[in-house]
Amino acid sequence: MTLPSQAAIVVIGGGIIGCSTAYHLARDHKADVVLLEQGKLTSGSTWHAAGLVGQLRSSASITRVLKYSVDLYKGLEAETGLATGWKMTGCLRLATNADRWTEYKRLATTAKSFGMDMHLLSPDEVKAMWPLMETGDLVGASWLPTDGQASPSDITQSLAKGARMHGAKLLEDVRVTGFEMKGGRITAVKTNQGDIACDKVVNCAGQWARQVGAMAGINVPLQPVKHQYIITEKIDGLATDAPTLRDPDRRTYFKEEVGGLVMGGYEPNPQAWTTGDVPDDWEFRLFDDDYDHFEQHMTQAIARVPALETVGVKQMINGPESFTPDGNFILGTAPECANMFVGAGFNAFGIASGGGAGWVLAQWVVDGEAPLDLWVVDIRRFSALHRDRQWVCERTLEAYGKHYTIGFPHEEYASGRPRIISPLYDRLKQRRAVFGSKLGWERPNWFAPEGVEPHDIYSMGRQNWFAAVGDEHRHVREHVGIFDQSSFAKYELSGPDAAKALDWICANDVSKPVGRLTYTQLLNTRGGIEADLTVARLAEDKFYIVTGTGFRTHDASWIRDHIDEGLDANLTDVTEEFGTLSLMGPRARDVLSAVTEADVSNTAFPFGHVREIAIAGHTVRALRVTYVGELGWELHVPIAATGEVFDALTAAGEKHRIRPVGYRALESLRLEKGYRAWGSDITPNDTPQEAGLGWAVKLRKNTDFVGRRALEKLDGMPLKKRFAGFTVDNPEIVLLGRETILRDGEPVGYLTSGGYGYTIGRNIGYGYVRNGDGVSDDFLASGDYELVVAMERTPAKIHLEPMYDPAAERVKA
Repeated sequence: MTLPSQAAIVVIGGGIIGCSTAYHLARDHKADVVLLEQGKLTSGSTWHAAGLVGQLRSSASITRVLKYSVDLYKGLEAETGLATGWKMTGCLRLATNADRWTEYKRLATTAKSFGMDMHLLSPDEVKAMWPLMETGDLVGASWLPTDGQASPSDITQSLAKGARMHGAKLLEDVRVTGFEMKGGRITAVKTNQGDIACDKVVNCAGQWARQVGAMAGINVPLQPVKHQYIITEKIDGLATDAPTLRDPDRRTYFKEEVGGLVMGGYEPNPQAWTTGDVPDDWEFRLFDDDYDHFEQHMTQAIARVPALETVGVKQMINGPESFTPDGNFILGTAPECANMFVGAGFNAFGIASGGGAGWVLAQWVVDGEAPLDLWVVDIRRFSALHRDRQWVCERTLEAYGKHYTIGFPHEEYASGRPRIISPLYDRLKQRRAVFGSKLGWERPNWFAPEGVEPHDIYSMGRQNWFAAVGDEHRHVREHVGIFDQSSFAKYELSGPDAAKALDWICANDVSKPVGRLTYTQLLNTRGGIEADLTVARLAEDKFYIVTGTGFRTHDASWIRDHIDEGLDANLTDVTEEFGTLSLMGPRARDVLSAVTEADVSNTAFPFGHVREIAIAGHTVRALRVTYVGELGWELHVPIAATGEVFDALTAAGEKHRIRPVGYRALESLRLEKGYRAWGSDITPNDTPQEAGLGWAVKLRKNTDFVGRRALEKLDGMPLKKRFAGFTVDNPEIVLLGRETILRDGEPVGYLTSGGYGYTIGRNIGYGYVRNGDGVSDDFLASGDYELVVAMERTPAKIHLEPMYDPAAERVKA
């Protein structure tokens, strides 16, 4: 087939992700699509993948993506006539200790929340299913019957045939050499056989995705890691339908293949391949066998399946797999180039994800926005930090090493730290701060009292910071706390058309007078919440926008992509120009008035306003807002002056018992007050009305904005899901999110976030209650509620108002 001179969409890469994307573009959207593969289909990582297909992840949307893969693989052979090797053998995950067993009980609850049936089995039941296994050390196992295995090459060839059947053109031996660009967009793909003019490009180049992206100025932070497994000779007594086996406490996995076993694992000391470019000609190639490195897996595997000690090894596979710094794959529209989309970095989940990732990516390419809440895999979760190849390599190896470790709540990564620090880092460290890391920034999570070790000790129950955070929480409620939130993402939007641009982008009315603040959501065309942030009007033509640390790239990219062409409005990222100190608590005004001559009385400086005030000789942008439900200000300080302003506040606040407070207390304070967190409580899957945020949408105003039409269609219709709060009295219970909500014994949803409210002395959870016939106030109030926590039912009380609100008047006073 000759290279066409143009196409609507060019997909780069002929592995499972590229072929699945081309298949879905052609089948679902009748798109004019051309796929280019530099070697032969499957010749990169796909052909040597082990082919295990698991479905359960901690995100409902990603679980849906993986479930879709299974459904697709089941029926693909009937459509294309090409076998996929799909076998629904089910998957056993083994537990050898109490923490792992708790993790599985939580996972089984999550599975039920997401509509899947995961069973918990005894060691005897496991032995009956897998007689060749040694089970003496087991506490039990989880069993997901709909998991399975497939032949990676066969699935890919079947998807490729399906793509061709629906009109896609797939060309092998065509190498992409660069792009023609105009105004930050790709206009043509250059190859070693000529150029293709195109509207959109999808980078599914696997371990080459970073290099392909770099040709267009795009960063795809992935790292090829050597991953080894063996294929054994036939093993007597091994059933052909034996379940796939994951043995995470021994860091190994097994699947049956032609009467023998495939066995591999995830070692704590993985081997990176290269931080440079992957060779173009790495086609159907492997590394030399490395039995010395693999021996750690062999020892563990023989202890589990003693037959491995005497069976012959048919083949060892040692090939590169693309891993990412957080263990999640990479999808979506590149922030640096609006018409390049990426599907890469699958962390050895490529076969399990392939079908579903191609489905959502094709939809994303056609619509220009994600069809689901895909934030955990969105390429815009990264930042400029992830251009550092060495940092990405170190963090990725740590993530690889954690592939099978127990997922303790609130666990932090250790590598590559500290990376970005605020000017207060040393001051806070001296006050015994225990730091976490968010998008490279060191942030104080809590402060260890004397006699308590200043580091996290992870566990499945209450962790070592629980009491200390309670003290910080109470201090903010009763006195005054100061939070270092310098990591907040901050932008300025300026220009004659800045107000017009924001009017279209924001769901709330930001066209307020200079000096006013607006809390607003940014919506997608489905009315789902893509971001929530604060917009402060500094001048007629200048706005200051503040959003969460982790959303820096995403929110800036969303705003830029939605500024209409022809408008004179320019967004500038000023994150590093301002430190942010949040002064919160009933004594906040006393402290602030002692360090500034500005009038900070309620009359002169009401809630929801922004003022420039002088503190310690520096001009400070003071925003009167709160995320803790108390009187407070966010003080945005020129970064170099942050230390001086902090010192002035702490000196003046001494008589009011001021103290620094961390992010863990911030979380428990916001839970009590019912403030929603984007990414968990509010997502692109949720509308403002469902989230109880309809008051922040300008539907009454005759102004068009992104998402308005979708919300108007829903207006007046009964809501099928609604956000609600829950409390649980039992102090032994730990709520984390994804626990199932039962109403009158029937599942109606799951928690989106969970924690503890120290003022009310109870566990707090939030989530959406669903009902196909509508969720009215009566429906919510009339039910009898329970939560399922680690497979145990516990009584719960529903709340439709904030659980802590005596401070409501204080906040605005």
